[in-house]
Amino acid sequence: MNNPYQIIETIMVTERSMELKAANKYIFKVQTDATKIDIKNAIEKLYDVKVKSVNIINKMGKMKRSGKLMKYGRRPSVKKAIITLSKGSIEIV
Repeated sequence: MNNPYQIIETIMVTERSMELKAANKYIFKVQTDATKIDIKNAIEKLYDVKVKSVNIINKMGKMKRSGKLMKYGRRPSVKKAIITLSKGSIEIV
């Protein structure tokens, strides 16, 4: 996993992420097989900032019914990373 554009899918803009922005934390949606070290290196390379810590949340996809025969399926699983920047870093967004 060398390409940072493949590791970091998108930055998440929600109410919670806007509240965390005051604490110098940002939430990103990342690839499900990415590690903390991969995520840290990708963020530092893409945004030219110093990362203090990386916390990961694995969210399993919901079960959903489909059709008249009540077949069950699952939505895709998501992996989120909460990035804490060091004090000297600039804002990302």
